[in-house]
Amino acid sequence: MPTELEELVEFLHSPQHAVKQIALDNLVQFSPANANPKLFAYDNYRPIKDLKEIALKRPETTTTIMVGHAVTILANLCSDTEMRRLITEDDAFIQFVASSIIDLTNRNADLFCILLANMAKLDYITRIFDMDISGVSKDDAFTSSNIMDCLMDCFVKGADRSLNVNANFDYLAYFFADISRFKHGRDYFVTEQDYDNVVPISKLLVFTEKYDSKVRREGVASTIKNSLFDTEKHMKLLTDEAINLLPYILLPIAGSEELDEEEMFNLPEELQLLPADKKREPISDIIAVHLESLLLLCVTREVRELLREKSVYPLIRELHKVTKDELVAELCDRLVQMLMRDEAPTTQEVDAMNSDESDDDEDRIVEVA
Repeated sequence: MPTELEELVEFLHSPQHAVKQIALDNLVQFSPANANPKLFAYDNYRPIKDLKEIALKRPETTTTIMVGHAVTILANLCSDTEMRRLITEDDAFIQFVASSIIDLTNRNADLFCILLANMAKLDYITRIFDMDISGVSKDDAFTSSNIMDCLMDCFVKGADRSLNVNANFDYLAYFFADISRFKHGRDYFVTEQDYDNVVPISKLLVFTEKYDSKVRREGVASTIKNSLFDTEKHMKLLTDEAINLLPYILLPIAGSEELDEEEMFNLPEELQLLPADKKREPISDIIAVHLESLLLLCVTREVRELLREKSVYPLIRELHKVTKDELVAELCDRLVQMLMRDEAPTTQEVDAMNSDESDDDEDRIVEVA
């Protein structure tokens, strides 16, 4: 005999609108925390297909509430590896989910953002970079027809609900963080885009101190960190005035501590003379991500020297004094080791020293016994 939950899952396939609605109303509160996701593996995972069909919202058979429930269940089911694969490895569904976010009349846009973020755990999601808007009229808010560009614009321009009164697009931050784990994603964020001649990562930096949205701060911090795994772009990200990455990593970890005058005026301009009520990022895990970004930047000597010039060490020193978090303290220690250690001579310096030694050898008189 099937259980009540098993019967509800089977009802998702019912041709009757009312039956599907009853099933969704009940199932949305059960998956996945207090129900076994394997319930949705019934009949070779047919419920996954049913939920996708409901999410596609054919007006004659589906309501906005039903779509919201279906998308919520799909987002939760992404916690199961196989179900996430079945949900994600579907080009048409990826395009539909992204286009639903870009549809500025969509009342469920934020739920679709959560679903897209959960789908981005798989590298298959990088196919989104080759997709254009489909089935949605291009709003004046978008100057590109490329879906990824439009998602960026939603996130940047829509934070105050000015694009869609029903959505703030915050959870796109987690989508960006996950897709930047993959090479194609990292390349996108650190490469100037043709449609607006802007490097995408530069659009996200302002949100590192958006204190009314933990999701944005956390997702953007992780996107920055992941974008730094390819070292060849580090100096451009730090020295290009149109990007100016360093202050946006340092500001969240800086408090109101007083530095001496020399340390203060070596800091990036944005960190000089901070107000007495300057708040440090309140969440230790987010501070840790910024510290990890600094460690990634320390990979090359050229950047380490730049970080020393910009008084990064005094900020780390002051953070270490006040932190009570073990991971933050450990990362501070590692950064101090990287920034305060003596550097080995460069190849050019070694060549110069060898040249000097060679000259000495030539001048030396060899005594004959």
